[in-house]
Amino acid sequence: MNALTLNLDTVNLTDDQFYELCRRNQNFRFERTQTGELIVMPPVGGESGRREADFITDLGIWNRHTNLGIVFSSSTVFKLPNGANRSPDAAWIQRQRWDALTPIQRRKFPAIAPDFVIELRSATDDLQDLQDKMQEYLDNGVQLGWLINPQDQRVEIYRFRRPVEVLNLPSDLSGEDTLPEFVLKLNLFSD
Repeated sequence: MNALTLNLDTVNLTDDQFYELCRRNQNFRFERTQTGELIVMPPVGGESGRREADFITDLGIWNRHTNLGIVFSSSTVFKLPNGANRSPDAAWIQRQRWDALTPIQRRKFPAIAPDFVIELRSATDDLQDLQDKMQEYLDNGVQLGWLINPQDQRVEIYRFRRPVEVLNLPSDLSGEDTLPEFVLKLNLFSD
């Protein structure tokens, strides 16, 4: 099942209305584009869900040791500076940036772009849509992003103000300066 995009250009949901829509329909995952289109995200299958959980676990363990920031799951919606509401499969924000938000800003959909995101392509995801989403993250201030694509056995690395780097069958990924000493081991291409 592919994501369903609804054109709501005449509805113009406010941020509070979008939040209420999500809260009242918790069995669905929604995103909203910069232009106000509502995207209904399909659930992922077992393999994608397992891999996503592994990535979040590894990121969380690293973060507990370093205490440098906050880790978020795919259930978290971020309001990006361009107005879009997006949910990466995993995200991380530097602690001082997170702490600068008020408790109310943290409680709803935080109006902040993560410093780091992971998108894991599931069997039903359109690659171009994910590549566009990754570029949108960079355009809104994300410093580092990984688009992990098991179907094509490659990873696209997105860095702020740098060209996309494509790696074929990498065994691991480095968090570079954004996530110091974080290394994500990739065994998904051998499963």
